[in-house]
Amino acid sequence: MDFLKSMMVAASGLKAQSGRMRVIAENIANAQSTGDRPGADPYQRKIPTFKTEFDRQMRVNVVELGRIRKDPSDFDLRYEPDHPAANAEGYVQMPNVNTLIEAVDMREAQRSYEANLNVVDATRRMMQRTLDILRA
Repeated sequence: MDFLKSMMVAASGLKAQSGRMRVIAENIANAQSTGDRPGADPYQRKIPTFKTEFDRQMRVNVVELGRIRKDPSDFDLRYEPDHPAANAEGYVQMPNVNTLIEAVDMREAQRSYEANLNVVDATRRMMQRTLDILRA
């Protein structure tokens, strides 16, 4: 039945966007996490990816959270000579996390989550109306 397929696709989108929001929240939480000693790398931003999988039982493509990649961009340097992770010149490597970008990504993930939730709700309403028509 197509109703079940649309619910399954939307549910997979909900799960994938939920995982995406979890990764973004981790990035935001670690935006100031430096190394513990001079020369140690700070937290490295993570980037979620998505992949498509074919569900053989329902015969439908669903989306899943794919591999979580590390952002290869450079770390920022901040002059803090008293910091325990400062190098000989007094600079500390800071994470390559831009909280503004993370906030925008989070908002986009929330909107995608809401869109999938609306699909589930609309499908549920259509199923209920169909049952009401059949009962009449």
